[in-house]
Amino acid sequence: MSGLPDREGEVDLILDMPTLVAIIAAARAADEVQEEAVNEPVQDPENPEDVSPREMGRAVAGMIANLNEDEQAALIALTWIGRGDFDATEWTQVLRQARERNADGTAPHYLGEMPLLGELLSEGLAALGRPPEEEG
Repeated sequence: MSGLPDREGEVDLILDMPTLVAIIAAARAADEVQEEAVNEPVQDPENPEDVSPREMGRAVAGMIANLNEDEQAALIALTWIGRGDFDATEWTQVLRQARERNADGTAPHYLGEMPLLGELLSEGLAALGRPPEEEG
């Protein structure tokens, strides 16, 4: 998988859509837990099912760590497009820069700590004409 547009003009996302949708859902859940922790700093000590923001962030980072380097670079590229750093038409260039950014293998930490990761990924996919809400 090269990251180049396919026959229909769509970008090769490198990652399969179910994996992307799962990462987006986990990242959104982590953001939600983080927001709740900020708004309600005292968790109920009698409710052991409360999940800490740190645990949720580790779960997202773990999902990213299980991806290969090309898939991790694709996630970085999608976040950059979703954040507005690059235009969707620059996919090949953005993907190349994301591979360089991830040469040290720090994508799980870099992305796992990124606020609003789920939204950025979703926006990146939407910019590429592939909103996850339509795919999931």
